[in-house]
Amino acid sequence: MRVLDRIDAINSDDPQRIQIRGQARPKELTHAAMVSGWIEQLRPEADDALRIAAHGHHVRRWAIPRAEYPLGRRGYLRWRQALQELHAATLGEVMTEAGYDVAAIERAQDLVRKKNLRRDPDAQALEDALCLVFLETQFGEFRTRQTDDRTASILRKTWDKMSDQARALALDLELSPDDRRFLREALGPNDSS
Repeated sequence: MRVLDRIDAINSDDPQRIQIRGQARPKELTHAAMVSGWIEQLRPEADDALRIAAHGHHVRRWAIPRAEYPLGRRGYLRWRQALQELHAATLGEVMTEAGYDVAAIERAQDLVRKKNLRRDPDAQALEDALCLVFLETQFGEFRTRQTDDRTASILRKTWDKMSDQARALALDLELSPDDRRFLREALGPNDSS
């Protein structure tokens, strides 16, 4: 799909790198592929709008650094809102260039803006994929920067956003033994079995 190739070309410029299976790659390029992979598993019948939203969910994320916004929850939420608008605008440009109609463009933009998260199965699938990639790629490192209490709180909030299907997949992720233990302890016996 031409749009996905264009998103990959944009994300190839990401200056941040992530190590996956011993290989350093541009972070958002890697995350796009991983989120898209989860969407294939969660929603194999996904339409183009969901596939594009999944692949472009963080397109050009590095363009708006977190440090440009104040510390604390309000600053974080303002930063996330600005990012969602950047991602939506970029997807709109790429999809317009590829000849998509307004309805498909607006649908992909709504998905990256997380509109109707609990009521829209596609938005929920995208959120599930994002949560699964967070657990796969960032959870272990996140734990090193936060207290156990803060990490457990974030983990429970992440878990609450996930569908039952995604939770089952999360319990089968390849995590370090220590991260797996922490996950099970933080979630408790009802959520981690």
